[in-house]
Order: sequence, then structure tokens, then C-alpha cells
Amino acid sequence: MSDNNLNNEPKNKLPKREQSNGNKNTIWIFIAIGVGFLILQFISMKENLVQIDNTRFESQLMTSGDVKKVVVVNKERVEVFLKEESLSKPEYADDLKKVNSGAVMTGESAQFFFTIGDAGDFSEQLRDRFEKNPDIEPFPVSYETRTDFMREVWGWILPLAIIIAVWIFIFRRMGGGAGGMFSIGKSRAKLFDNEKTQIKINFNHVAGLEEAKIEIQEIVDFLKNAEKYTKLGGKIPKGALLVGPPGTGKTLLAKAVAGEAKVPFFSMSGSDFVEMFVGVGASRVRDLFTQAKAKAPCIIFIDEIDAIGRMRSRGMSMGSNDERESTLNQLLTEMDGFDTNNGVIILAATNRADVLDPALLRAGRFDRQIHVELPDLTEREEIFKVHLAPLTKAEDLDIGELAKQTPGFSGADIANVCNEAALIAARRERETVGKQDFLDAVDRIIGGLEKKSKIITKSEKRTIAYHEAGHATVSWKLEHAHPLIKVTIVPRGQALGAAWYQPQERQITTREQLLDEMCAILGGRASEEINFHKISTGALNDLERVTKQAYALISYYGMSDKIGNISFFDSEGRSEYSFQKPFSEKTAELIDSEVKALIDAQYERAKQILSDNKAGMIELAELLLEREVIFTDDLEKIFGKREYDGEYEDEVKRIRNQQVERMKERERIKLEDEEKANNEEEDNSYKKKK
Repeated sequence: MSDNNLNNEPKNKLPKREQSNGNKNTIWIFIAIGVGFLILQFISMKENLVQIDNTRFESQLMTSGDVKKVVVVNKERVEVFLKEESLSKPEYADDLKKVNSGAVMTGESAQFFFTIGDAGDFSEQLRDRFEKNPDIEPFPVSYETRTDFMREVWGWILPLAIIIAVWIFIFRRMGGGAGGMFSIGKSRAKLFDNEKTQIKINFNHVAGLEEAKIEIQEIVDFLKNAEKYTKLGGKIPKGALLVGPPGTGKTLLAKAVAGEAKVPFFSMSGSDFVEMFVGVGASRVRDLFTQAKAKAPCIIFIDEIDAIGRMRSRGMSMGSNDERESTLNQLLTEMDGFDTNNGVIILAATNRADVLDPALLRAGRFDRQIHVELPDLTEREEIFKVHLAPLTKAEDLDIGELAKQTPGFSGADIANVCNEAALIAARRERETVGKQDFLDAVDRIIGGLEKKSKIITKSEKRTIAYHEAGHATVSWKLEHAHPLIKVTIVPRGQALGAAWYQPQERQITTREQLLDEMCAILGGRASEEINFHKISTGALNDLERVTKQAYALISYYGMSDKIGNISFFDSEGRSEYSFQKPFSEKTAELIDSEVKALIDAQYERAKQILSDNKAGMIELAELLLEREVIFTDDLEKIFGKREYDGEYEDEVKRIRNQQVERMKERERIKLEDEEKANNEEEDNSYKKKK
């Protein structure tokens, strides 16, 4: 699958900008009001008195007889009033310079203040002071209770304002910006309408997936030419589910449908329905279908629908599970409930169709399941052509060879290979991207970066070389093992050595083919035992792979004589939630013994092959130690040309020719449709003029 990364953002964003400016103006008004309140509070709290301590009050002000009176405010603050004749004394000049109030300077207001802990203690201290020092002129002491109105107001307003601001922020984030808390239940789907937004991606940008495009093309053709189907009594499927592994192009195929159909296209992810508030998901589903009905005929695309379409629980469910199930129930009702939706077609994509609820997959909701699988050899060629178009590639680059080197790669992987190859070529300061750059890119993606600086002793390097030579020798001599492409002992990622094979893309696999693959995997450890009479931990990955394959052969594929034609494979994935195995303990022991016997037999077989070809294996290992990397040509020089069945190549050529003819036919039909549309347009313009 391929994507040219075309920009599909709406060009007309003027309404959103105006709305955004309105929101900004409102925010600035609230900020100005808040700042005004703060300024008023600051002015009201601005201190016009000079703070002193209790010691200075007793030693200077009381002793000098300058105190006119004191006022105890709220039992915690003492304000001191000086006599008018004392205000001109030089000892108070520096203090009174800090005070700008005229009332203070005229003696109508206090000049100093200090704080006390307890009003009663303060009164006792003054009484004792007057009794012990008769020379001190007594002055009146009064008590007042004052209320700071602004402080009281802010004590109520400020917490409330903070709470409101936090809620507005949360609702704006969840409600998608404009509308705030009132839009939280609204649909968050993006609308692609040809009147305002043109999607430039069409089926020409989608390489491979010929069968999937044929099925999806019927939906597009129905939206364009509905009479072609309705006159025969046919009905368009209400929904189509795109199922396949990640990176195969399900979303891109939906984009192509939007570009081809020329009808309103609503796009959103399954996670867009999910929120922390109860009922929001169902509300968004209702709003989405309300908008879609208003613009029918149209298409709704829900990406990663397994976020809301998972199988409903049979037992008690609590919390977020209830919200997800209510969202799914609403979706089921909207898709095919009492009120039908005419002209609204649902497209959805997922890579976990096994976890979807059966009610969602029934006929009348998702009538079709379109499987978007990993591309085969011919499809990978088409995908490479799309991604190689913008690159400055070498003239002798063989696209068919690149497709052979990337078995099991998805469209996203191939796009990554092309990008990595371009980066590698630029790093090497080359003018074009050549074959070696692509091969290095494939190695980089599969195995990781080369780590030539990793410290490996000579004995370890020798063990690795003979281990990889064992793999190469056994696979070369077995009929059904994958043919070898390259062997290296340069560390990559977590691997100390690696071998690259070119597997045939089989649709079914026989027991003999599985056994040959297991034997080739065990060739590395067998080589260590034959040549060094000891084994190492380097075969960990090999043993893991061969063990899984052996258990699959016995318990899944029913290829054991003792177990029989029985499979314990769980296609729905429910066994991981089960507390017991689907077989008895006696059967489990039998499976374990069969697996061990199977692996032991293939291990002995690998040792026998290596013993019969020991001279060639040693020559290959020494060549690997010398050059670190060897290729197919080196193995042919040592062991001779490998026998290869040409039936697979013949089938590849036949399918490629079919696809070429199919593409030519599609181009011919497209040209005829365009010519017909042009003729109709000319006829209409002629009639108008006439």
C-alpha cells in the first residue's frame, strides 16, 4: 500500500478563525476584569502606616510622651497616633517620609502600627507600665473591629473563579475547542466535502490490493450511478469492514474511496467516541448520524473501530465498560435499528476483527468484510513503483528483485525501505539511490544497525561463523528449505550473526516443508556440536522458533500420528482468558513427548547432513571468517547449484500478466467513462446555448 502524503487539510478555515478570535476576545475581557479586581485589592491593601516593634513603642514613643492614643484593631494590630506637635520631631522624619497620606501627616490618622499576640496581655502590660513609671503620660486605649470588604469578596470569588476556569478548560479540551462544555456531546468527525475540501487521493495512488479495490469500487460506483443497480432490484451494502494487519493500507483505501466517490465523507477514529463522562459516546454517535443523514448520500469512516466495537461482556460490568457498551449499543441502533438510514454507508477499519461483537458483524450492518492482507510478490512490485517515483534511483535498479528481497513486508514497511535507502545514499554522498542502498535498508529494518565496534573475541567470532555456516549448509541441501541470500557475522541489533533467506510465498505448507525448515533452523547448534564438541547460548532464538513451530505442528495442524487430526488452536483468542486447557493432562504429556521426539529427530538429521558435507561447511565458515559477509554465489562455488523448482516462478509470471491485463482494461473503461462524460457536458452546453 502506498501513500503520497498528500495534504488533505481544508483550505477554507475562515469561519474557524473568526470563531477563534471571538473566543480570544472573551478571554481577554475576563482577564481585564480579573486584573481590575486585583488592582483594587492592591490599592485597598496598600499600607500607609510605618511598622515598628513593641520594644520601640515602649522605649521611645511612650517614654517621650508623643503618643496621643492607640487603637487595637481586631485584637491583633495596634495603631499608634502621635500628637500633632510631635510630628515635626527629627527622630520621626525618616519614618514619616514613607507616608504620603495628608491625614497621617496632620494627626487625623495613625502613623505607626505593630502586631500583638493577645489583646488582654497587651492591656495588662500597659497597665503595669503606667503603674511602674508615673512619669509616662497616660493615653487612651480603644478597641475596634474592622471588616475588610474586598478580602471577604475575594475569599468567595477567587475559589469560585478558579473552579469555573478549570471546568471551562477541561470542557474546551474535551469538547474540541469552540462551544466548550455545550459541544462535548457533539460529533468530532472531520467532514470532507468536495464543495469546500477536495481529496486528491484516488485508486491510482493505491498500489496492489486489486481484489479489495474491486469490492470497494462497487460502493463508489453505486454512489455515482445508483440507477445501474436499483433498476435490477439490487441494494448497496450498508457497511463494509476493512480487516487486515497494520500497515497494509486500510486507511489509505478509505481515503481513496473519499476521493473517488465525490460525496460527503465523515472520518473519525473509534477512540473519538470515548470520554470520561457517561453518555458522551452515545451522544456523539447520534450527532454523527444526524449530520450524515442531512448530507446523504454520504460515507462515514470509523478507523480502529475495535476501540468501541469490542465484544460485550456476559457478566457484570462496571465503570468505563458500561460507557463503551452504551456507545456500541447506540452505534448498532443507528446502523440498522428501527429507523433506517438511507444513503448512509459505513466504512470501518480494524486489525482485530476477532474481538468485535457479533451483532456488529451481522448482515445489515457490516455486510462485507474486505480482507486487506500483506502484499504478495507482484503487489510489492506495484507498491515499490509508487514509492520509487519521487526518488532519484539508479537506471539499472531492478524493482522485481527488490520485491523478492522483501517477503512479508507491508506497504508501510516498503515505504520505510525506500526512505531509508534514500537516506543511506545521501549519507554516502551518492547521486542516485542504487541496489546496494536498498539492500542495506532492508538489512537495517530487519536486523538493526551494524555494530562493528562490539567487542567479540576470536573464539566467539569463530563459533558464530561455524554456527551461521551450519544454517547455510543445511538450508542449501534441503529441498523445501528457503534458499539463502546472504550470511553475515557482523553483529546487528541483538544478533551476533544473521542469515537472510528468500522464502517462497506459499498459501499452504506441507509437513515435509515444515520439517525441512525446522532442520535448517537447528543447523546452527548442530554445527557447534560437530566442530567444537560443545554448545553455546547463541542458539536461543533458534530453539525458541523451532519449539513454537513444533508445538504448532503437533497441537494446531494435526500432523502427529499419536495425537491425530485434532487442533487445539483458538481462532477467537478466548483461551487466554480461560482457566483450564482444552485438553487433559495425559494429552498434554503426549504433546510434550511428541514435540521433543520431533525436535530430536530433526536435530539428528541436521547433524547427519553436516557430517556428510563437513568439508564444504568448514570451507564456508573459514570464508565467512575472512570476508564477514558471503552471498549465494559463494555457496554455489562450494556446494554447486541448488536444485530449484521453477513452478513458483511460472505462477508469478502468470499472475503478473493477469494484473497487467486487468490494469489495461481498467484504464480503457476509465477513458471511455471520461469520454462519455465530456460528450454529455458538450451536449448540455449546446442545448443551453440553443
